[in-house]
Amino acid sequence: MQKGLSELNKIAACAAVLLTVGVSSAHSQDAVKVGVNKVISDVVFYIAQDHGFFAEENLKVDLIPFDSGPRMIAPLGAGQIDIGAGASSAGLYNAVSRGIGVKIVADKGSSPAGYDYMPLIVRKDLVDSGKVKSFADLKGLKLAAAGPGSATNSKLNVALTMGGLTYKDAEIVNMSYPQQVVALTSKAIDASITTEPSVSQAVNSGVAVRMSGDQIYPGQQVAVLLYGDDLLTKRRDVGQRFMNAYVRAARIYTDATGSGHFTGPGAEEIIALIMKTTGISDRKLFDDMIPNGISPDGTVNMKSLDEDLQFFQSQGQIEKPVTSNDVVDLSFVENAVKKLGPYKAR
Repeated sequence: MQKGLSELNKIAACAAVLLTVGVSSAHSQDAVKVGVNKVISDVVFYIAQDHGFFAEENLKVDLIPFDSGPRMIAPLGAGQIDIGAGASSAGLYNAVSRGIGVKIVADKGSSPAGYDYMPLIVRKDLVDSGKVKSFADLKGLKLAAAGPGSATNSKLNVALTMGGLTYKDAEIVNMSYPQQVVALTSKAIDASITTEPSVSQAVNSGVAVRMSGDQIYPGQQVAVLLYGDDLLTKRRDVGQRFMNAYVRAARIYTDATGSGHFTGPGAEEIIALIMKTTGISDRKLFDDMIPNGISPDGTVNMKSLDEDLQFFQSQGQIEKPVTSNDVVDLSFVENAVKKLGPYKAR
């Protein structure tokens, strides 16, 4: 009898161990490292985190700060982070052509109608005096953009072309967005292609005025979501679950900014998250600020990518033959939309 009880105890102990392992396995989460750099479009990550979308997809997402998007490319290619932010840039195309396993997988910041968050702004004194009335008047002026081979420079080229000018007809200087506001104030530059919140800061202070609307470059694909090789190959299921959460969060963001301003359903929550995660302290900025667009289906504007690539090639900034299709994998967003269904605005 004692022997029988001993055997039963062993069986019970084994069963308990197996049950514990099963429970632990069921609750273990796949780790994902995401690069962020304190920009407004990063808010989608925080929405997904705060609403529990990542947790529902059994993911443990670690948001790792970087100084800028371009600084994420090398760690992304080396597998030190899984996901990063990038832009339509010559650097991205060159990285892919060198064999770095990085792909554009979703929209992270674009300018559909009503969302021109990266406009051309001109010094107010030049507009008030009548010196600058049209794009043709940009000839010979000092114009600032983010840097060689960037989406901002491509947009600046479009503006010059609309004025019957070439990229060589103006003096192009490269500097960060906050530096552009300072340079406009000191009259060190005449105009710039800049982004929010720098746009609102310059306009609200009376230093500059918006010269352009969506008509310069409608729908430009500016910022993009990037996956590293691990999610593209070995852990595609993890990449898919992240995308499911990302698209859900993008739809909440789109609801809040549906009018091209932060006035839609849930806008105050989004504003609070942006202020918390970017360091923007002036709530009033959001009253006039134009938000970046993010497709509620994660869709990437391939036409825009093609046009920017052509500009980079014309400037001699592309090292090897490459196409926009070489740097894009839209299967993750396509599968996410199949699972979630079509977007329905609130």
